[in-house]
Amino acid sequence: MRDAEGYLWYQGRSDDVFKAAGYRIGPGEIENCLVKHPAVINAAVVPKPDAERGALVKAYVVIAPDFVAACAGNASATAQFHTQLTVELQAHVKGQLAPYEYPKEIEFVDALPMTTTGKVQRRVLRLQEEARYAAARA
Repeated sequence: MRDAEGYLWYQGRSDDVFKAAGYRIGPGEIENCLVKHPAVINAAVVPKPDAERGALVKAYVVIAPDFVAACAGNASATAQFHTQLTVELQAHVKGQLAPYEYPKEIEFVDALPMTTTGKVQRRVLRLQEEARYAAARA
C-alpha cells in the first residue's frame, strides 16, 4: 500500500498461508493428508478467526458417497457418524503432520466452492468464516 507521502507499506500475504496460534499453516499439506483418508473425496482448509489464537485450523470435508449412504435418512446416525469421523480425521492428520496442523474443527459439506477449472475457492470459505465470526461478536 502506498500512503499519502508516497511510502510503500507491506500489508501481508495474498496467498492461502495463514497463522494459527503463532504457527504458519499451509492448507495444501493438510488437505492432501485429509483426502488420503478413505471417507474423504475432497477437503479445504481455511483459518477460522479466534479471539485467543488469532485463528484456528478449520477443514471443510466432502464425504465419499459410500460412507454417506451408510447413514442416509437417519439424522441421529448421521450426527454420530460425523462425530466419529471428526475424531478419526483429526487423529489421521495428527499421525501424519505436525501436532499444531490438525483441524480443530471440521465441517462436513455436500460440495466445496470450485472455480471453472476445478480448483477449490478457499477465499469463499475464508470470507464465510470471517462473516460468521463477525455475526457472533455482534
